[in-house]
Amino acid sequence: MAVSPSTTPTTSPVAKWNVEGEAMCPHRLVLEHVTSRWGVLVLIQLLERPYRFSELRRAIGRVSEKMLTQTLQTLERDGLVHRDAKPVIPPRVDYSLTDLGREAAEQVRALAVWTEGRMDDVQKARQAYDEART
Repeated sequence: MAVSPSTTPTTSPVAKWNVEGEAMCPHRLVLEHVTSRWGVLVLIQLLERPYRFSELRRAIGRVSEKMLTQTLQTLERDGLVHRDAKPVIPPRVDYSLTDLGREAAEQVRALAVWTEGRMDDVQKARQAYDEART
């Protein structure tokens, strides 16, 4: 993830990084998708089993149709989610993890488990920080 050395005096490396981030470091964008608010929840939920859209939305909770649709499309484009549209009436679409998606979801779940297990320590650190600031 090196910043291009060819910067003009008026363009800082950080600004150039923001403009050319995906081209210079494509895994950064995938990391953003996987660790986004809804990306994390979708991946962890799909570890359990395939879901239909409405089931997944209920299981995650508090996510709009638009955001869930965008998240699923993004994860599908990245090869993490498989969309299986069955030609029946009414239409049935199931979402599941690909092998790549399962691997990513297991990593994300490990971070979520760590976060849950260390929340007391985080709360103590926040309290100490806030007390030091007042």
